[in-house]
Amino acid sequence: MMKHIANIITSCRIFGSILLLFFPAFSFVFYIIYLFCGFTDMIDGTVARKTNSVSGFGSRLDTVADLVFTAVCLIKLLPAIHIPWWLWIWGGVIAVIKISTIIWGYVYKKQFISLHTVMNKITGLLLFLLPLTISFAEVKYTAVIVCSVATFSAIQEGFYTFTESAPK
Repeated sequence: MMKHIANIITSCRIFGSILLLFFPAFSFVFYIIYLFCGFTDMIDGTVARKTNSVSGFGSRLDTVADLVFTAVCLIKLLPAIHIPWWLWIWGGVIAVIKISTIIWGYVYKKQFISLHTVMNKITGLLLFLLPLTISFAEVKYTAVIVCSVATFSAIQEGFYTFTESAPK
């Protein structure tokens, strides 16, 4: 059982993400489930390492859980937030950089490369915190911080992937 606890925690994030679809964005219950999903994302890797159960499957499951959580959050939050056009463009540029890196890794190295750099983790944390700031700060201001860090992170990940110089 201890061997599978990290994957169970990750699976809880998938379940919680789907549950988010049934509650209004920014409602109390939405925030509770949202925070629960974020907590599972923070601890699943630590639990896997502590229980010596790190696996390729667990890593892929974590990626799927992150994608499900992100997709659900986009579905729920984008219609509820006014995002200026220039932020859409900036987000698109970040996406192009990240997608180019993924394609490069797959085409030239025949593998899906997803680096878990410190900057990627900081970007993820800032993205996670962004909806929690909606009630007291305008997105056009807070998103500049997130996009700046995300841009640096995407460029750094691309550099590490292209040059094969990722930190160990």
